[in-house]
Amino acid sequence: MKAILVPLEQNDYTQSVLTCAHLFASRFGGHIQGFAFFPMYEVYGFGDMTPLWVTEGRPSEELAAEARKIFDRFMRQEAPSAATAGAPVSFSWLTEADPGDIFVASHARVFDMTVLGRPGYDPSGPRSSTLEAVLFESGRPCLIAPPTPPRELGDNIVIAWNRSTETALAVAHAMPLLHQAKRVTILTVEGGSVPGPSGEQLANCLKLNGIETQAMTVNPGKRTSGEMILDYSASIGADLLIKGAYTQSRLRQMIFGGATSHILGNATLPVFMAR
Repeated sequence: MKAILVPLEQNDYTQSVLTCAHLFASRFGGHIQGFAFFPMYEVYGFGDMTPLWVTEGRPSEELAAEARKIFDRFMRQEAPSAATAGAPVSFSWLTEADPGDIFVASHARVFDMTVLGRPGYDPSGPRSSTLEAVLFESGRPCLIAPPTPPRELGDNIVIAWNRSTETALAVAHAMPLLHQAKRVTILTVEGGSVPGPSGEQLANCLKLNGIETQAMTVNPGKRTSGEMILDYSASIGADLLIKGAYTQSRLRQMIFGGATSHILGNATLPVFMAR
């Protein structure tokens, strides 16, 4: 997994996004391509139904120039540490990038991974629309950076196994990471799965591929599946969570909640998602 895409925004998650991208790339000697990404809003003028795309705040050229400075400075500072670790990381900057989520999702199709900040409730922070565009339209996985930059990524992995097609796809995308991990736990939460193969069956499949795992089934008690997944991951010091996105529909999760929604709103560790 060597091709990593970073749509860079200037917000509280910028350092964590860059750190996650670099930690990921350093595991494989990968290449990180960054570009300036900023929110766009579709507006209509009176008497003209042609949409106009505008940015909020300062001109996009100014934002793009600042984003590139932040990206270049970070990558140059981190390059020596990656080279010392034996997995040099290269990087580049895309100057011709269209605005909005549609471009992010389409461009992500030719990358192994896209790194985004965890969506939250701050309107100036990362947006769920961007993450959902990548998950639903790119055909590629996404690495979701937590609010605080992590120190490690990929040594102690938890797979949130709910037996679903979405999680099976996430596991398939994550195989290179699983091969490198020092510890892999397959976690199934009672009452939080769809019909399908058990965690033990997944463990057998991974073992045939040379990956040793431990399959666990836990009773959440009064906690939701999402709460149990995050609590268990924290209890064993996991540095990466692998999960399929939106086994339930997005609308149902918006109304009733769900594991994906809870994790996206509360995770303090990097999350590898696919759909």
